[in-house]
Amino acid sequence: MATSGLELSAELKTRLAAIGDRIPPHVRLIAVTKTFPVSIIRAAYAEGIRDFGENKVQESLAKQLELRDLTDVTWHFIGHIQSNKSRKVLEHFDWIHSIDSLKLAARLDRQAGELNRRPNCCLQVKLLPDPNKDGFDPSELLAVLPDLDQLTQIQIRGLMVILPYGLNPQQAKSGFLQARDLASQIDAKGMINVKMDTLSMGMSGDFESAIAAGSTMVRIGSGLFGQR
Repeated sequence: MATSGLELSAELKTRLAAIGDRIPPHVRLIAVTKTFPVSIIRAAYAEGIRDFGENKVQESLAKQLELRDLTDVTWHFIGHIQSNKSRKVLEHFDWIHSIDSLKLAARLDRQAGELNRRPNCCLQVKLLPDPNKDGFDPSELLAVLPDLDQLTQIQIRGLMVILPYGLNPQQAKSGFLQARDLASQIDAKGMINVKMDTLSMGMSGDFESAIAAGSTMVRIGSGLFGQR
């Protein structure tokens, strides 16, 4: 039997209340709605959520078309960016969390100039070995900072972190602290176009550890909407 709108809103309200009490006001909650239907997004919107994260371009564009009446939504792209989809990402997302190479950053900067767009961006870093994740190695990122600082169209705001699955809370907090320290190290260089005012880290299973380490954005899906 399908879940009614009233049941959906009641379940979401309960989960949001439980999670909201654990997220301080200065941390931005991004509701990750990948694979969830438009009805879920509308229910979340009705509860006051305005930030939504997606990781598949075509899926998200279809949702955005259906939700075009919600004019104050901020869309966050959190997935891997294929080169042939980068222009679409720039056209339809306000935040891009997953810039994982200098080559991609340069492509986005060039295309953003052509589109007259100035998206907020995060650099995805891989702090621990994980064959399932993309991202800059910290030493690699430090090496290419002068090149990133030459990019003037995209607005580099900070780092995005996804830790490997299966870490215990202490391991997770240690990983997030590494990200905070890396951001501080970058910030100390005083670059013009590379800012570090954002740490996008923490998901349903580890967001409290991320917040304790200094996260400014948490990306929560199953914790709000249940299992996919």
